[in-house]
Amino acid sequence: MPRMLDVSDAVRAEIGDEEADRLLAGENAPGSYDCTSCRTPGDSEQERTSTVLFVGEETAVLAFAHAGCLPSQVVQVTEEQLRGAVRSIGGDVSGAGGARGAAAEQAVLGVTSGLVLVEGELHPALVVEPTAPIVRPGSTGAGDDFLPLLIEQGFMPVTELVSVPSVLHGWSVLLAVGQLHAVLQPGADGGQPVAWWQAHQPLQVTDSWRAAANKHQQVLMFAAPVGSIGRQPREDLLREALDKAAANGKLVAAALPLAGT
Repeated sequence: MPRMLDVSDAVRAEIGDEEADRLLAGENAPGSYDCTSCRTPGDSEQERTSTVLFVGEETAVLAFAHAGCLPSQVVQVTEEQLRGAVRSIGGDVSGAGGARGAAAEQAVLGVTSGLVLVEGELHPALVVEPTAPIVRPGSTGAGDDFLPLLIEQGFMPVTELVSVPSVLHGWSVLLAVGQLHAVLQPGADGGQPVAWWQAHQPLQVTDSWRAAANKHQQVLMFAAPVGSIGRQPREDLLREALDKAAANGKLVAAALPLAGT
């Protein structure tokens, strides 16, 4: 039975006409699936379903979403994110590439939102901390290159939180319908921005956080190596952890323009 699938021109261009036609004919499409956006069950025989193609540097993964959650589209992500997405969506792999063995120890970026008081004013902040050391692509070492890699992208080391970090142009925070969707970075050769981090399920933010983001039209992003911040249950404890990481030379930051509302 034909599935109620939407395959956008961009997805078709990536996977090819033959694969797209097989999907639309119901040959390769799943009946039931977990929506890649809201993570609740869907059924491509009963409701309109979008094909969403996550494309990394070497691999591509085809996922499915309720049409009301996401339109059919191609999402550029890093290879590391793609491996995490493979585990998240259960390994549904398209004929466009196929995932090549996600390592069990693959780090995942943990993101916490909170309000941070800087220069007497509350600013919306995102705190990013990986779950394992980040090594430079192609490196065989056992070190942690998370902060050096971000500094190379324009983030600045922070030794104390006394002033608002400078704006990092080309990067942005995507907020849509009051939910946090992604942190975007510049695309290759000045192309379209791509997701540096993307929520598998949009993250809810508080009304006060969203109001502060709309007021300042930017979000402060702080990043620290694994084990520096931890999951803090309250904003005052989060601030203490940030101050400690900064004093220990384990914090970088930038102000990222707000995309969306």
